[in-house]
Amino acid sequence: MSKRCSYSLRKRLFWRLLAVQSVVLILVMIVLISVGKISEFRSTEGTIEILRQAVFRQPTGELSLRETEDLRQLRKDAPDLWYTIRDMQGHVLTEGRIPEEYAAIGNTLDHVGQAKFGSNLGDHDRPAARMKWIATDWGQVQFLTGTDGPNSSTFILLKLSLVLAKIVIPIVAVMALGALIATPLVVRRSLVGIDQAALQADTIDIDQRGGRLSENDIPEEIAPLVHAVNRALGRLDEGYERQERFLTDAAHELRTPIAILNTRIGSLPHSSIKTDLLEDAARLAVLTEQMLDLQRLKQGKVQFCKVDLGQLARKVIIEMAPLAFAAGYTVQFDVDGAGEIEGDPLALQRALMNILQNAINHGGRKGTISLTSGCNWIEVRDEGPGIPVDMRDRIFEPFFKRHHDGRGAGLGLNLVRDILRLHGGEVTIDNRSPGAICRLSFPPDKTADADTPPRLATA
Repeated sequence: MSKRCSYSLRKRLFWRLLAVQSVVLILVMIVLISVGKISEFRSTEGTIEILRQAVFRQPTGELSLRETEDLRQLRKDAPDLWYTIRDMQGHVLTEGRIPEEYAAIGNTLDHVGQAKFGSNLGDHDRPAARMKWIATDWGQVQFLTGTDGPNSSTFILLKLSLVLAKIVIPIVAVMALGALIATPLVVRRSLVGIDQAALQADTIDIDQRGGRLSENDIPEEIAPLVHAVNRALGRLDEGYERQERFLTDAAHELRTPIAILNTRIGSLPHSSIKTDLLEDAARLAVLTEQMLDLQRLKQGKVQFCKVDLGQLARKVIIEMAPLAFAAGYTVQFDVDGAGEIEGDPLALQRALMNILQNAINHGGRKGTISLTSGCNWIEVRDEGPGIPVDMRDRIFEPFFKRHHDGRGAGLGLNLVRDILRLHGGEVTIDNRSPGAICRLSFPPDKTADADTPPRLATA
């Protein structure tokens, strides 16, 4: 499916609004022109043009008119045709009934190139007239008439061009300036609700369910989209909660059959098969507890208090030592300086148990697993094959499988990383010759606030 590029709503509205306004203005001008004189295609200019084409000078110097087709049609269309044609030599040619106002003009306007006559506001009615001097091959000739004749196409186009240049273009320019200023303001105010909804959408997180987009100040055209997104978020919340409840219930239900399985395996005679079964059952039990721990952490059910890392490490090594011995390891425990941190004891204990369980599973079933506690750190080291460089980050993914043995860390290392993030610390794994070393590091001063613990960041 092709990807459509985004566009600026402000620019699109501006250009479309300007185009609509321009079209409407042009249509209005056409309508106005259509009801005016230009729409009738008749004016005194048309009559003067017909007379200009028909006039000529006789050999005697007198002015005369040819009987052109246009002149015949003009006399037919305008029975009240009147005009006065005169030259600088005093030759005069007239026709029709000359209004009194213009009968005695004579040579009064010899120094005026052209003029329009008519009544002003408040004057008595006076017939309109047009006077114009036109240069011909045989000198200047003055035309005076008040009869409207048909206009030529050239004249009409010229008139329309003048109207366009004097009226339409300036008005369009003013409208463009107004639209350029008003459109961004209108769009900004109209979309303020959408901007707020976008900011809210950026804050929606899987660990903070119940988030919805605000429906305040949303345009009616955008409201259906916001409603649909909120309904989709609601369905996602419901599905996520059902999944969480299923995982929690499944983990609780697994506890009883795992306990029964351990009891029955314990009653078997000692053998390598019994040892393998005990390890598999232990991994199954650990995975069940990890699922419960993960749900507890995601729900924020943690209690921060002072935790002595040395005592925590000693407790965990005592619980995990039998499993390590059964798998063929020796165990070493050291305390390198006393230290206390603020944290959740149960979560930290589970994190350290998961690290030790991972060392037991992937340490090669030989050598020593050592646990060392410092003032603000704990290290677990084995003497196994180590971890390839390209897998050191991926092993923290849930149920990631290591290629060389086909076994993974389950939820263990992913849970460890989440717990360390909860406490403001970090977990790192590096290779040491031989084996690998896993370090849990906490801030040296204070890892968390006991009253307001940090929110768990899910990978």
